[in-house]
Amino acid sequence: MILETTYSSDNYPIIVEHNALAHLHKYIQDYKDVVLIVDATVNKEWSIALDFITSEYDAHKVIIPSGESTKSLSFYAETIESLLSRKLTRDTCLIAVGGGATGDFTGFLAATLLRGVDFIQVPTTILAHDSSVGGKVGINSKHGKNLIGAFYRPKAVIYDLDFLATLPYSEILSGYAEVYKHALLTNIKAVNEIEQQYHNANTLENLEEIEYYLYKGIETKLNIIINDEKESNVRKYLNLGHTFGHAVEYEFKIPHGHAVMIGIVYQFIVANNVLNQDFDIAHFVKYLQALNYPLDIIKQFKFESLYDLMLKDKKNDQQGVQMVLLDGIGNPIVKHVDRTILLQSFELFIKHFE
Repeated sequence: MILETTYSSDNYPIIVEHNALAHLHKYIQDYKDVVLIVDATVNKEWSIALDFITSEYDAHKVIIPSGESTKSLSFYAETIESLLSRKLTRDTCLIAVGGGATGDFTGFLAATLLRGVDFIQVPTTILAHDSSVGGKVGINSKHGKNLIGAFYRPKAVIYDLDFLATLPYSEILSGYAEVYKHALLTNIKAVNEIEQQYHNANTLENLEEIEYYLYKGIETKLNIIINDEKESNVRKYLNLGHTFGHAVEYEFKIPHGHAVMIGIVYQFIVANNVLNQDFDIAHFVKYLQALNYPLDIIKQFKFESLYDLMLKDKKNDQQGVQMVLLDGIGNPIVKHVDRTILLQSFELFIKHFE
């Protein structure tokens, strides 16, 4: 399956299939320098499959730590100085091989190295089906997640589904949150379909038909970002569950998707309070439990610390916290929510998980 962006210029392909790495040749053959930036865990499992890049193109390989620890100013400084020591020119392509953190980090390196070199996304997780598309790149600050970054398009997204075979279930759960989010942004039919397909942990772990849902998720995202690349309007909808989720992720250092799924449930409660919706919160709580999301961490939640982090969300303005809320499935809106409502919703949220 091949999708392509439809901007007025500088479009890029998104190739989603097994053995998609075979397509990489045509995108890197003309560069003077190729730098392979690989997640350490991925490198252990897939180094042989990646050997053709280093051997045929005399590429430099840089192995980076797995996860969000990579996305720090100190590691960015260390890595970009190392790259500059190689006397690279702007005729360079960086290839990000890994999950969302690897893609975010490599894209930010590419955006800032010599004021911009090309890069290609090779996502290896379900979660990265979301983060690898759309051109948002960046690193974290001590003040919050993804607060340092840029909008910088890749030259291609090569999504080889073979990588998914070695994912631990924790990573599947993390990625599934974004797939599920895209269904929520689409319509009730899409939500019912995906909940029936993956109704418990066993069905999700088997990943049957995952290609279809990844494709639909990417398609949903493309339909949004083509109309609003730089998040001035409708692209904010993709942050469904992220206002509270990012706060939880940053505070407790849990996987991104786990935090986003928790944030989605919190969003349903806020939507019930603010928009007079009637979402069945118990249904969504039971669904998370059926999929075996680790939810014990919720017992440690304290409103004030999470609220302070929500105040630093990039969507906010001088009026305070802005959240993406569902005014019905498939109908997202961005709404200011005051502290009183957030606190009331938080208290209801905690009760649902007691």
